[in-house]
Amino acid sequence: MVFVGGPRQVGKTTLSFSLLKNGSENHPAYLNWDFPPIRDDLMKGILPLGQKVLVLDEIHKYSEWRNLVKGIFDRYKSQVSILVTGSARLDFYRRGGDSLQGRYHYYRLHPFSYLEIAKTTQDPLGELLRFGGFPEPFLLKDEVEWKRWQRERKTRVIAEDLISLEQVNNISKLDTLVSLLPSRVGSVLSINSLKEDLLVAHETVSRWIEILENLYYCYRISPYTTSKIKGMKKEKKLYLWDWSLCPTEGSRWENLVASHLLKYCHFHEDTMGEEMNLFFIRDKEKREIDFLVCKGQTPMFAVECKHGRGEISPHVHYFSKRTSIPKFYQVYRSEEPGKEFVDSRAELLPFSEFCRKILKI
Repeated sequence: MVFVGGPRQVGKTTLSFSLLKNGSENHPAYLNWDFPPIRDDLMKGILPLGQKVLVLDEIHKYSEWRNLVKGIFDRYKSQVSILVTGSARLDFYRRGGDSLQGRYHYYRLHPFSYLEIAKTTQDPLGELLRFGGFPEPFLLKDEVEWKRWQRERKTRVIAEDLISLEQVNNISKLDTLVSLLPSRVGSVLSINSLKEDLLVAHETVSRWIEILENLYYCYRISPYTTSKIKGMKKEKKLYLWDWSLCPTEGSRWENLVASHLLKYCHFHEDTMGEEMNLFFIRDKEKREIDFLVCKGQTPMFAVECKHGRGEISPHVHYFSKRTSIPKFYQVYRSEEPGKEFVDSRAELLPFSEFCRKILKI
């Protein structure tokens, strides 16, 4: 089987339709758990006959979904291929008794990235920053429709996905938390500060953040620790899956770069089985590099993001001398031609070229 997880409205259902001949919501092989007649048939073990592919959508909302899917797979694995999709972390919401280990591969579907849309528009980076990478608002490119889509998506994430999967008593305060998060993007996330704003316990805020991570609303990255850097130990930085929600140009740009790097890490994990990690670097003197990509715990390259071409950050020079990180890239937003090699380990280049040369996704 193949499991595909990712944020709500990122395109999982459209992707599944592409695998079905004349695929649509009316195709007999598309089985959406939210539709009561289909739910009843699945509970009785009734499946459409003669299909090469079955799509099980949102089935993780059933508390015993893992055993149900295991039974379907074990009974029909020689007759049909199975695709399971859901707007939550399917690797997390594995409830029930028996294990699905060895029966599926898990892939995460991300919003559009720069290279995916670079040839379809005159200003790919500008449009990604303005409308985000989710297909519907990006393709419409309309400010009013973007605002309406944002409001509706937030409502669905909280009112549909969250309530169907988690026991949360105070929905109104969790809704307030969701509204507070965009202003924290790119900063070290203080649970204590959020606790004071929401007037709830520290443990409650921590659990709510984890829930939103499991629903692909936000994600956090940890500080990189090494004996050569006297840095932070626990505090994480926050980013959103939809960077267009960020209130400032700087946070939106940093979040876009973070999301491209996360997509790079997830691609290598999901397709090649490699353990990938995305960190940031910050020492006690607050010298910081925005991102560090590691294979396992071994550094591959670090990324500092800036708006303009400018000069290489002194923090890049500082950490390049004190760490074994093999390569530092300082990426900037503008499309100014050319690139500048500062030394064998630090390179200044536009983000578009960084995507083509390094990320390739």
